[in-house]
Amino acid sequence: QVQLVESGGGLVQAGGSLRLSCAASGRTFSSYMMGWFRQAPGKEREYLAAITWSAGITWYADSVKGRFTISRDKAKNMVYLQMNSLKPEDTAVYYCAARLADESRYNYWGQGTQVTVSS
Repeated sequence: QVQLVESGGGLVQAGGSLRLSCAASGRTFSSYMMGWFRQAPGKEREYLAAITWSAGITWYADSVKGRFTISRDKAKNMVYLQMNSLKPEDTAVYYCAARLADESRYNYWGQGTQVTVSS
């Protein structure tokens, strides 16, 4: 069974940086797409970024392009989200997710980590 465990959230001032980590286990992820999402209070879950496990090809939502960077460490089975130039509107619970590359829905989710950006 796939397990995803996020860490690295916390409180940061506007303009600061955080790096979120996602520990992935339970499968060989070579055929998987890994993604980061967030959900702010009262809002729908928002896609942020994705990366193919094998080749490291990345995609970003326009809202975070140029500020956030997704990466993975295959040897450690880790996925990261480096977040720079944080804004108060980035405050949300951040989730790591996984899906098979040829499927459309992410069907494995972590428990989430809270990121709070103060102004």
